[in-house]
Amino acid sequence: MPVALLALAISAFGIGTTEFVMMGLLPNVADDLGTTVPTAGHLVSAYALGVVVGAPLLTALGSRVPRKRMLLLLMVLFTVGNLASALAPGYGWLLAGRVLAGLPHGAFFGVGAVVAARLVRPDRQARAVATMFLGLTVANILGVPAATLLGQHLGWRATFLVVAVIGLASLAALARMVPEIPVDERQGLGREVRALGRPQVLLGLLTAVFGFAGVFAVYSYLASMTTEVMGFGESTVTVVLALFGLGMTGGALAAGPLTDRAPRPTLYGSLAVLAVTLVAFRFTIHVPWLALVTVVLLGAVGFMTTTPLQMLVMEKAKDAPTLASASNHSAFNLANAGGAWAGGAAVAAGWGWTSPALVGAGLAAAGLAIAVVAGLLDRPGRRAEASHVVARGPLGQDPGVRKPVSPASGS
Repeated sequence: MPVALLALAISAFGIGTTEFVMMGLLPNVADDLGTTVPTAGHLVSAYALGVVVGAPLLTALGSRVPRKRMLLLLMVLFTVGNLASALAPGYGWLLAGRVLAGLPHGAFFGVGAVVAARLVRPDRQARAVATMFLGLTVANILGVPAATLLGQHLGWRATFLVVAVIGLASLAALARMVPEIPVDERQGLGREVRALGRPQVLLGLLTAVFGFAGVFAVYSYLASMTTEVMGFGESTVTVVLALFGLGMTGGALAAGPLTDRAPRPTLYGSLAVLAVTLVAFRFTIHVPWLALVTVVLLGAVGFMTTTPLQMLVMEKAKDAPTLASASNHSAFNLANAGGAWAGGAAVAAGWGWTSPALVGAGLAAAGLAIAVVAGLLDRPGRRAEASHVVARGPLGQDPGVRKPVSPASGS
């Protein structure tokens, strides 16, 4: 795999840390700012709102900006947003900081996924995109638990200061490792918007909104579930978050090759198992060791949905994939916001800390239903979904030209 993928993964590590760390810090932030945990949960939704707005807006504004420069500009905005969060004087300012930090998220992954796919041969594109996403999963094994532990001992502001430093390191890695990739002159904003409006692209985005919301209905309140239901102390929260991240990493590693072979079956299977696992969590949460095993499985099957969804959306918008790719992350973060809201609403209604698991199962099942409908409506005879998902192949290959690749050739 090209070394540029490492720079993308480092950036994804920083983005994943700031996105997911708030879940582990909700009790601490709520205590410090004098609010309730469900109200503090709106900080999760605030970041997601930034992603939803920023992904299409910044991608559109940067449609003519060379890809490397665009990645650097987005990471600068990410760093500034986290610094603003660290210095926020109150809850309202922290909400604003979280929105600002979320603005570049979707655009970065949208552009990054297209860049990653451009760097390798067509039959390894899903694995290249999954490699970038590994940064998100490693963030949940190392970044989020470490940042949560730091926040518990030095205050949540220290966490966002450290993430801002990671942002600076990401800028250095991107500047050094990512090659210059020009914008295809044939791809303008109008073409991107038309590709985004295709029915199969919209169905893919809708699948992400509902299916991934099932994950966040539970994950947003996993810290409170750990202490209130599983019976563990606050110090164990970091361990539980790390186990979830371990599952995510396993899911990401499996999703790449599976998606290269069969994207739709991979998506169907992961959503189905996710719904079943969420129902099971409602009961296993009361048995500590079973609860921990289920947390790992939730991370694995939840994150296995991301790569096939990303590749299918890019496939259906293949002649102008950047805006669709970025909008997919808007969809994931609508899922983030919607799942956090739905899970919090269930808890606030007095249904108990286990109720988000059943809410999440219903959302995952809805996502599976939409995915199946999309598959049934997809006309037969179309090009294979698993290959050639981007208009250009490896860097330097002309658009629309597909050269045969020897099995012995590299990426």
